[in-house]
This record gives sequence, C-alpha cells and structure tokens, in this order.
Amino acid sequence: MCVDAIPDETPLLHFRHWLEKHHLSEALFEEVNTHLASLQLFIKRGSIVDATIIHVPSSTKNRQNSRGPDMKATRKGNQCYFGMKAHIGVDTQTGLVHSLVGASANVADVTQVHHLLRGQEEVVHGDAGYKGVMRRSEHQHRVVTWHIP
Repeated sequence: MCVDAIPDETPLLHFRHWLEKHHLSEALFEEVNTHLASLQLFIKRGSIVDATIIHVPSSTKNRQNSRGPDMKATRKGNQCYFGMKAHIGVDTQTGLVHSLVGASANVADVTQVHHLLRGQEEVVHGDAGYKGVMRRSEHQHRVVTWHIP
C-alpha cells in the first residue's frame, strides 16, 4: 500500500507569496467572479458579510526569526488570537463568495464592508460585528436594507 505523505504548509505558503508578489491573487479571484457572473450565478441583489479569524502560532521560529508583518493580535470574547482575518462577501441567493479581503486580525469588521459589497445590493446581512455600518460615511449613498442585529 502506497500512501503519499501530507505536505506541510510551506509549498502553499510559497505559492501564496508568489501570487501576491506578482499581484495575481486579485486577478485570479476577479477572473473566477467574471466567469461566474457570465453564467448568471450571481443575483447581485443581496450580500452576506462576515469575517473569520485565521489563527496562527505567535511563535517566531522561522528563518527570519520574525512574525509576519500582517499578523496582529485580537480578542474575541475572552479568547486571544494572533493572525489575520478573512473578510468575506457572499451572494445571498447562491451562497457563492463574491469578494474577499485579507487584513490583520485587529482590523474591525465594520471598516471592511465597503470592500465586500458590489454596489447593486438591496439587502445586506451581517452579525453584531457590523453594528453601526449604516452610519459610516462610505455607506451614506447606499439604498439598502441592513439586517444587522
């Protein structure tokens, strides 16, 4: 029986850095979204916005003996995390991701909403991390129904 070894994260990390260095991650994501839109998979009437913490060890045991410059600490409830956040915009009808922003873990969710919306939404859903979003200056022109608890 032959079982392939599961690689560590190093090849994926190198690939991610290569994509970032050549500014290809955004272009690749846009190309996928363009293709999905051409298939009429995005309804563009509503979005769900949310963020997730990507927790990484705070250790500096690497070649440079340093932490990633985009990695920061944050607190969720009584728990501390170190890493980044993925801020995500999802189409309400299809559940497909249409926008994604990576940021330090300490960046407030509410400050990233304008990057996650497509501009044609009639309805936006979000959790308590987005409280007060409708009063922010970058959303004053939006005519949407906000569903934020």
